[in-house]
Amino acid sequence: MSFMKIATSALAITAATATVAAAQGRDNVQIAGSSTVLPYANIVAEAFGENFDFPTPVVESGGSSAGLKRFCEGVGENTVDIANASRPIKDSERETCTANGVTDIMEVRIGYDGIVFASQIDGPAFTAFTPADWYTALAAELPVDGAMVANPNGNWNEVNGDLPDADIMAFIPGTKHGTREVFEEKVILQGCEDSGAMEQILTINGGDEDAAEASCMAIRTDGMSVDIDGDYTETLARIDANPNGVGVFGLSFYENNTDKLKVATMGGVEPSTETIASGDYPVSRPLFFYVKKQHIGTIPGLKEYAEFFVSDDMAGPDGPLAEYGLVSDPELATTQSAVADETTM
Repeated sequence: MSFMKIATSALAITAATATVAAAQGRDNVQIAGSSTVLPYANIVAEAFGENFDFPTPVVESGGSSAGLKRFCEGVGENTVDIANASRPIKDSERETCTANGVTDIMEVRIGYDGIVFASQIDGPAFTAFTPADWYTALAAELPVDGAMVANPNGNWNEVNGDLPDADIMAFIPGTKHGTREVFEEKVILQGCEDSGAMEQILTINGGDEDAAEASCMAIRTDGMSVDIDGDYTETLARIDANPNGVGVFGLSFYENNTDKLKVATMGGVEPSTETIASGDYPVSRPLFFYVKKQHIGTIPGLKEYAEFFVSDDMAGPDGPLAEYGLVSDPELATTQSAVADETTM
């Protein structure tokens, strides 16, 4: 190793040590990230503040990507202790963490959730979708007669004759949300494959699979699909104002707004905690939070909060998180042991 690399490493270690020491000046756990995990984290934070001799943790939203970006900014009291995420951390994000001195990360899986497709309870009869419907409705371009053309569909009935005669108006998670990535991969990309479009695109572009996937997941920007950068309450507000609107939500949010929304099946399966737990519902995903282990011992209550979150009393099948809509993890006991042992990735 060169002298320059040694010196750089020494400086990084010194900076990390200094910022960890500075973290001792803060006495509450700070959390940011996924809007899907947000209500669960709020439930846990409030119960933690009521039952433990620590201040109530501060929980902020902003999306999985935004939360992990803040998490990976460095070590110290000016950085968050936990990032909530509705998807696993990316290799590129871990590389950023490492470059900024965040070297010990605990990945904590809290359970499972599903992505649902809901509309006004008194609106058009959106009761059954397939991934192919959503791909055909929202793709920026579609293969037609051996060429890619701008999506011509403006009505759900043009996409699928069994769908309502209603203008396409979709409200989907913005690109900084973990839900967006799951939506793109498990709905849009799957729909591209199911519809036969993927095969046609590969023929058009000469067999470039990466380019074909990118083409499949490119969303139209002509106003018929709207990115929602806020949380699900913003999506709900948009649907309230648009009778034909269909929104993409986490299951738990829908279950807590059934007086305003109706949900459609996906691939013939109705979303529920049972169909998600069984794996029958096709658009489900694990939920996580990531703990900065370097803050344990310096931020009061950090480990205690993490252990409390995954306890049977909170995340178990009979706990308040399940009552709110979380599908309890069958391997919760393994997660509990990993948190207790401060196991890192």
